[in-house]
Amino acid sequence: MAENPSDNDYWSANLRIIKVCLVIWALVSFGFGILLRPLLSGIPVGGTDLGFWFAQQGSILVFLALIFFYAWKMNKLDAEHGVEEE
Repeated sequence: MAENPSDNDYWSANLRIIKVCLVIWALVSFGFGILLRPLLSGIPVGGTDLGFWFAQQGSILVFLALIFFYAWKMNKLDAEHGVEEE
């Protein structure tokens, strides 16, 4: 069965959204929480340093924001391509 060009546009847009979310996820969890922790250790946040905060709570908040961002963007993309849920 031949694919519709609109299907290719939908899936390429979907993959772009996923890639953006994965890059943000990796940057926050691995980058800020582990690699950049020594650089962020001098910045106080809530009684601890920023590096520790990102490793413990900041990552969780960013992950939750990514979930809502992904759901919002996919609902918008679904509506643009006429495949939204009722």
